[in-house]
Amino acid sequence: MIIVTGATGKLGRRVVERLLERVPAERVGVSVRDPHKAQDLADRGVRVRQGSFDDPASLVHAFEDAEQLLLVSLDRSGEECVAGHRTAIDAAVKAGVGRILYTSQMGAAHDSHFQPCRDHARTEDLLRATGLPWTALRNGFYAASALQFLEPSRHSGDIALPADGPVAWTGHDDLAEATAAILTDEGRFEGPTPPLTGPAALDFDAVAELAAKAARRPFTRTVVPDDTFREQAVAHGVPAPVAELMLSIFAAARHGEFSAVDPTLGELIGREPAGFRALLEDSWTEGVGEVEQIPAR
Repeated sequence: MIIVTGATGKLGRRVVERLLERVPAERVGVSVRDPHKAQDLADRGVRVRQGSFDDPASLVHAFEDAEQLLLVSLDRSGEECVAGHRTAIDAAVKAGVGRILYTSQMGAAHDSHFQPCRDHARTEDLLRATGLPWTALRNGFYAASALQFLEPSRHSGDIALPADGPVAWTGHDDLAEATAAILTDEGRFEGPTPPLTGPAALDFDAVAELAAKAARRPFTRTVVPDDTFREQAVAHGVPAPVAELMLSIFAAARHGEFSAVDPTLGELIGREPAGFRALLEDSWTEGVGEVEQIPAR
């Protein structure tokens, strides 16, 4: 039995779909806050149980019989995030889970400029302390975040953002496929994986060039001072703590925290991962739709 948390979310849902292509539905279970949102999975034979990171007993029940648990990181920050992960990890131990896989992030480190990467590092410490087999999926930075940053420029033609650095923007579909491959080939990785990244690391100067090609019109790149960006974000209704988190992405990028490019993702999925231009064109053709609130997990 493979149990997936966050199975109605952007990444978790994709992982479940990829798993169902590889194993029978009765081998897949999901832990979700609202089982009604996963009714279609239940109809297909997936075991659906209610599980809340704020209710340890519900997680123990949801994780029952799991040979492997995919713990999808919470869209929280700081102590609230780590506490939720600790609750889930403790529940996994109580439930007798055989192996825990966790959606970490490239750049996970205690001294990262990006709070979620510090949260990931602390969560990896918790996993290490369990004594259980575990894998931390060091996912490349989600391209969905870059697409969200670009949304205002679709009409203005000006990518007005803080100074940045190269980031290995990576697509959800490729990461979900790789995660399913790891889950169905148990034990391939012990501890943190290599960075699971797209094929190139791009700064927003390079992104502007790709946007121009995709839209067939000019795009400019304007560097906005950090203080100005913060003020503009808050003026547009972004809560101040979220504005700070958004800024910290650029600070971390400037320090090269997301610049690594590694072949492991391509090896897992058997092809080159989608490049940013293809992801951008798909997004702008179909509409960005619902993207995860930054910081994307």
